[in-house]
Amino acid sequence: QVQLVESGGGLVQTGGSLRLSCSASMSIFSFDAMAWYRQPPGNQRELVASISKGGRIDFLDSVKDRFTIYRDITKNTMYLRMNSLKPEDTAVYYCNAKAVARDYWGQGTQVTVSS
Repeated sequence: QVQLVESGGGLVQTGGSLRLSCSASMSIFSFDAMAWYRQPPGNQRELVASISKGGRIDFLDSVKDRFTIYRDITKNTMYLRMNSLKPEDTAVYYCNAKAVARDYWGQGTQVTVSS
């Protein structure tokens, strides 16, 4: 059973930074792709950033100049570095991994940006 565990969320002021981590229970190179999603209060879950097995990276337009997604295969961990945070970035952030037409999710980590 694949397990994904997020960490690194918290409360930060506008303009601050956070780094989220997603640790997997198996080699992340086994996944076809990994991604970060977020679900703001009262809204649907949305894709924030993704990284394919081959290293292709895509971002939500509103974060592409502020967020970075990367992975450390030796640690089986994916990261999301978030800079210049805004109140509208407030959400529960979820780690996602895709493998053999299946989706795996972490439990989520809360990010709150105060104005």
